[in-house]
Amino acid sequence: MARRADRHGRARILFQLNASRLIDNQRLILFIVFSFSLLLLWEAWQDRNAPPPVAPTTASAPAANAPTPSQVLHAPAPAAAPQHEGLAKGARAVVETDVLRAIIDGNGGDLRELQLLQYRETEARDQVFTLFEDDKTRPYLAQSGLVGKGLPTHRSVYQLNPGTYRLTGNAAQLEVPLVWSDPATGLRVEKTYVFKRGSYEIEIKTRVVNGSSAPVELTPYYQLTRHGEPPRGATFFLPTYTGAAVYTDTNKFQKIKFKDIQEGSAKFDKTADNGWIGMVQHHFVSAWLPENGIKREYYTRSLGDNLYSAGVILGEGMLAPGQQKTVTVPLYAGPQTQALLEKAAPGLELVRDYGWLTPLAYPIFWSLEKIERLVGNWGWAIIILTILIKLALYPLSAAGYKSMAKMKKLTPRLQKLKETYGDDRAKLHQAMAEMYKTEKINPLGGCLPIVVQIPVFIALYWVLLAAVEMRGAPWLGWITDLTAPDPWFILPIIMGVTSILQVKLNPQPMDPMQARIMMIMPVAFTVMFVFFPAGLVLYWVVNNILSIVQQWAINKQVEGKAAR
Repeated sequence: MARRADRHGRARILFQLNASRLIDNQRLILFIVFSFSLLLLWEAWQDRNAPPPVAPTTASAPAANAPTPSQVLHAPAPAAAPQHEGLAKGARAVVETDVLRAIIDGNGGDLRELQLLQYRETEARDQVFTLFEDDKTRPYLAQSGLVGKGLPTHRSVYQLNPGTYRLTGNAAQLEVPLVWSDPATGLRVEKTYVFKRGSYEIEIKTRVVNGSSAPVELTPYYQLTRHGEPPRGATFFLPTYTGAAVYTDTNKFQKIKFKDIQEGSAKFDKTADNGWIGMVQHHFVSAWLPENGIKREYYTRSLGDNLYSAGVILGEGMLAPGQQKTVTVPLYAGPQTQALLEKAAPGLELVRDYGWLTPLAYPIFWSLEKIERLVGNWGWAIIILTILIKLALYPLSAAGYKSMAKMKKLTPRLQKLKETYGDDRAKLHQAMAEMYKTEKINPLGGCLPIVVQIPVFIALYWVLLAAVEMRGAPWLGWITDLTAPDPWFILPIIMGVTSILQVKLNPQPMDPMQARIMMIMPVAFTVMFVFFPAGLVLYWVVNNILSIVQQWAINKQVEGKAAR
């Protein structure tokens, strides 16, 4: 029994010694978080600014020909065609709805340009946001065609009545028809774009009429071709994902980086009978949404000149002579609005990637959205949500703040111990552990508020970063867009000042180097937060102010008890 008690006593002293060592470094938790943030930003900068990998010398994926399906779809491979040579222009139709402005070109029947009328460019607030562009240096367009000899691809010329097509009056939708035919074989293909009021989904109906004397393998394909650059206004301080993505029931949401496509190392589900494929960028997405149950093959290709394609090939079976068939595939091209994505297709809402904190981020956004509906302003919704989070975490944070207040009261005595024992670290920590035991202080308690707050901050960071609902949403005065940085740097400066006040309220490290680091951190965070969305900085400012008030009140309470 005596030996067991002795072992327990040694274990207790060892724990107290380790705890006393941790209290010297508890404020360094923030420094570790800060350093980790800088590491993530540095990696994002390297990904964005690193030179592109050298393309293979063999023309394995020419741009001008239709994609080649594997044997799964039992379709013949098309003949080779020259490399990408620019986009030829033909007859054009301009389509205007209440939410979209689109340009369709008769050359290939491509969707060449697409403007989202309810959104503005990040850097140029007076300009309508453009998702698809018919630009030589930054092309981004939707293409479709048919695999097989003698069938039209996205390089074939369609007949199109040029002009402006407007969705007017009480019309629910409008159609833009295109026609391709081959008198020699009797084949006829009608491609019809269907635009609907208030919708970012565009239906592409492909009607194939086999007027020939031989059966035709019906294998339509749909692809998105995009440049490999991030969207305009993006900075390496906000490392959002830009690239392709695919979803299947088997492996769910899978990102396909442009770098992996270039190197030929992209790994994703190639064959399925469900899912979708698309291109993802900050706040917006475009995706082909074939009906489930149809055999399909997903593919990606590097076209050279920093161009990439991602698409799907459908196996629709044989079309006998004299028969016809219509294949309809919707294209979602619009904002990453939670409600719209969930309605469009299963799994499409996952393009709003919250990372490993998704279980925490979803209820945060749900709460934020409900509050915004009540108050009618996203900025005030952020403030109210911050207060609610602070109240929810109050029992934990209050215990931590009390521990830190007691630690601050002991700072002079701890400093005296350090002077007494000098470089004898073992005796110093043992004396500190005895002092903590006598004063009934948990040296780890001060870390609790920081540890609890970190996952909430990260989850809210991703929520505010991904919430296209806040794009262009004002708060008050100079904050006209909560997803853009503060144009006058007022919020980051307030955040820096409140962070310094927090450092002053907390116990100062005995190590002078650590004390200097604690004072440098608020300045470093202020510089970094200059580039962050105003909504995120607003949350951090309110959180700092509430923490200061709570810490000050608890300090006064502890000092009052000590005086009594």
